[in-house]
Amino acid sequence: MTRRRVNNPLALAVLACLVERPMHPYEISTTLRTRGKERSIKLNYGSLYSVVGALEKHGLICARETVREGRRPERTVYAVTDAGRAEFEDWLAELLSTPTTEPSSLEAALSLAAGLPPDEVARLLQQRCQRLEIETAGLQAGVDLSREQGLPDLFLVETLFSIAMRKAELEFVRTLAADIRSGTFPGVGLWRQIHALLESGTSLDELQPVIAAELGDARFLALDAREPE
Repeated sequence: MTRRRVNNPLALAVLACLVERPMHPYEISTTLRTRGKERSIKLNYGSLYSVVGALEKHGLICARETVREGRRPERTVYAVTDAGRAEFEDWLAELLSTPTTEPSSLEAALSLAAGLPPDEVARLLQQRCQRLEIETAGLQAGVDLSREQGLPDLFLVETLFSIAMRKAELEFVRTLAADIRSGTFPGVGLWRQIHALLESGTSLDELQPVIAAELGDARFLALDAREPE
């Protein structure tokens, strides 16, 4: 992925607003919240003003005028520059076209799941399934209501993506939990054996030869960290 001058998804959202027309930060925030973008992009006033400042510093936006409405404090209206418009178009094109290898929190947790007993992992995954079902139902209800009100899917597409991703995750997690419980998940027998031995007082150092012998893989043996003589 390209290294961006302001590498924050909120910056892309700010540029998107200013590509439409000049706005002050409060108007940008209101626009994003009205459109439900805070579900996809972390949004708070502190980070918004920091991002606006960074975009201006790098010449991607510029202050156009200062306005005051009634007794409200003065607000600076910003406009996108030619460089900012080019950055927006290139950044959005890259995000849409290029997969990333950045691990999700679930992926990171699964990589370490062997640290808990298999039945506990299955129980926790089942809890995740229940939460995913609730989240998916809530998102779908919002989409259905918006469609009834005549809002086209163009303005719901990120929510549709979230629903699809949750459904895919739900299918994977539900199957994984069931396979762990039934014992059909490859390696679950060794997994249970490891935690049974740990529960009986076997040390991790004593477990390594057991694991290596079971798998026929010397990589699971403790490595001698001493420098070779």
